[in-house]
Amino acid sequence: MKKALIIGIAIVFGFALFMGGTPTTAQAKTTFITVGTGGITGVYYPTGGAICKIVNKKRKEYGIRCTVESTGGSVFNVNAIMSGDLEFGVVQSDRQFQAINGSEKSEWAGKPQKDLRAVFSIHPESITLVAAVEAGIKSIADLKGKKVNIGNPGSGQRQNSIDALEAVGIDYKKDLKAEGIKASESASLLQDGRIDAFFYTVGHPNGSIKEATSGKRKVRFASITDVDKLLAKYPYYAPAVIPISFYPNAANKEDVKTFGVKATFVTSAKVPDDVVYAITKEVFENFEDFKKLHPAYQVLTKKGMLEGLSAPIHPGAMKYYKEAGLK
Repeated sequence: MKKALIIGIAIVFGFALFMGGTPTTAQAKTTFITVGTGGITGVYYPTGGAICKIVNKKRKEYGIRCTVESTGGSVFNVNAIMSGDLEFGVVQSDRQFQAINGSEKSEWAGKPQKDLRAVFSIHPESITLVAAVEAGIKSIADLKGKKVNIGNPGSGQRQNSIDALEAVGIDYKKDLKAEGIKASESASLLQDGRIDAFFYTVGHPNGSIKEATSGKRKVRFASITDVDKLLAKYPYYAPAVIPISFYPNAANKEDVKTFGVKATFVTSAKVPDDVVYAITKEVFENFEDFKKLHPAYQVLTKKGMLEGLSAPIHPGAMKYYKEAGLK
């Protein structure tokens, strides 16, 4: 009797397995990942959205569900990734360099973030200086005594602003009336007459800057030049140009000279290889579709997306790059 009962149970269990009782990997476990970005008017937020959109199309295949979070920017994203609150984040190339090296004058001075890993770089970002025409600001050297938003603490652009100011001999604590507000709020402040100018490290075109240049108060882009020593000192900075064609309402008639960094996509060494591999593969295998998701991506090349990375490349990403002949 016992033997018959055991056989019966085995048959029932086997039938359950045959009928699909054992789920596939994607059914058994969905891996939830969150991408930290920046303000919703910048390029970081749609960049995170573009990556998630591509990955989520293969949700059944990979078992990955990708969501986007608007955050305070690069520094926040690095720290949240290191603490495990985010799996991925968009981070300025200079902040990646400072975090992995524990650079002085950074939030990680003497504390290198050894688990930070690079995945790929994305669009170039220009250090952009937007000013009211009536304030008489044509270049960064004209900022002395002016009320200027240099960016919120914890954002990559704040340090870019300080670096640019120091390069031309301006101390933001003594020579400016400096504000520390999110760049996404700067356009309304400028149009309301509450500030004379603001810095914004961002890819172009940018919605917030379009807003700033389209109001009643006439606005121009101020040039940032005479920074050769700065470019020589920091390998993550490079000359850049703001295409004025993106902003027809600005007072400028020609493209504006400045310098910039790159937006990079980073993660933690603790994030599984297969997850990073899947995301890297989907972005690169759908490269032309990805480029169409934002005007700032028009200049991207696959080779260029492996430049500007100072943290070690995550093994999951490296696996794909070797398969694709990119490394």
